Amino acid sequence: MKLACYLLTVLLTLSALCMDDGTPTVCFGLSCVSVEVADDDGERTAGLMHREGLPPDAGMLFVFEDEGMHSFWMKNTLMPLDMVWLDSDYRVVHVVSALPCESDPCPTYSPPTPSRYVLEVNMGYAEQHGIRVGDVAEVTGL
Repeated sequence: MKLACYLLTVLLTLSALCMDDGTPTVCFGLSCVSVEVADDDGERTAGLMHREGLPPDAGMLFVFEDEGMHSFWMKNTLMPLDMVWLDSDYRVVHVVSALPCESDPCPTYSPPTPSRYVLEVNMGYAEQHGIRVGDVAEVTGL
């Protein structure tokens, strides 16, 4: 009986943590990040440039109108990041860890297949949470 009560408490706690409060969120299983959404040219161009850091469970979700070969670079980005490319079904198509670019020309990072979304999070997040190509994210609040 104690085990059943414990499990019920854990499930209710996790359920409360995962409730949609309107904040855009990207989840891989129970691992969730609150995201800023960059869904126009100006926001996508600025991205996370000139920022010194992100909270551990935060990121930016770049949203494009169509799937395509969306390339990214780290120019003027001050923190190391993981970039996770997702297709229209939120399936992971590519994951890269990238360091800040310290001199021109900066390398570009591109997925091997078309994507519609790119999630940027602190470097190491993808590995720590086991995010791999083929995983499917749950995206809420867009």
